[in-house]
Formats: sequence, structure tokens, C-alpha cells
Amino acid sequence: MPANLPTSPQRAAEAARPLVLTAFRVVVGLLFACHGAASLFGVLGGTKGGGTVPLGQWPGWWAALIQLVGGALVLLGVGTRTAALLCSGSMAYAYFTVHQEHSLLPLQNGGEPSVMFCWAFLAIAVLGSGPYALDRLLIRRSTAEPAAQPAPAGAHPGQAG
Repeated sequence: MPANLPTSPQRAAEAARPLVLTAFRVVVGLLFACHGAASLFGVLGGTKGGGTVPLGQWPGWWAALIQLVGGALVLLGVGTRTAALLCSGSMAYAYFTVHQEHSLLPLQNGGEPSVMFCWAFLAIAVLGSGPYALDRLLIRRSTAEPAAQPAPAGAHPGQAG
């Protein structure tokens, strides 16, 4: 058996962790950004009942802005932990100010999406973006060795410039 193939389900799961974490981050970020785009721009069916949230309206417009920008940042893997923590907090706020007043349990008060997004973003904030994120690519580029500097004109190889 080749050395790079997992030999047990546990090893296979461990080998898949980076891809699963990346896929989870991308899907959660995309879905959240879609909610924000729907509320801000009326796309994808708009808000509940259609249309958009009025500009600057508290808290709906600001929540939609967090959804769009925060979701996009998490999707791309840029400032992931901070963006995910902000998104998680906004969903906790939504649950406790909008849903919980109707009933305690999310199943009864329609707050399942808020709760699921809250906990998903909290997990992303704790686990990080994973190895396949734009942040990682940018960090790798900035820490790479600079290209060799060309010798000054008229300098001979081996001469200090």
C-alpha cells in the first residue's frame, strides 16, 4: 500500500480536515453573503416579502451589511477570525432581540438560521480559515524571498556594489 494513502477511517478523516474546513468556511460565508445581498439589493428574492431594507435602518440595514461584507470576507478567507466573530455576534444579537421574545426554543420561534449561523461562525472564528484561504496566499507571497537584485551597471560579477 502506498505510504500517502490513509490506512484507517481516523487517518482519512484527519487527512480530509483541511479540505472540509475550507469547504465549510466557503459555504457558510457564501450563504451569509447571499442573505446580505438579498436584503441590501433585493436580489435572490429580496427580504422576506421581497424588496430591500431601507438604507441606514437600525438594525436591519446594518445587519445586512455585516452579512454581505462579513460573509464575503469569510468566504475568501481574509481576516477570517475577526469577520467570523463579528458575524457570530450579529447572529446572537438577532436571535436574542428578534426571535427569543416569541419563544425560548429556536424551533418554536423561527430562529434556527440565526442559531446555526451564530455557532458556525463561532466555530470558524476558533478553528481559523484553514490552509486554503486568501490570507495564507498573501502571507506566503509577502514572506517569500525577494528576487535577486540585478547588479549595478558596469559592475563585474563578484564585485560588491
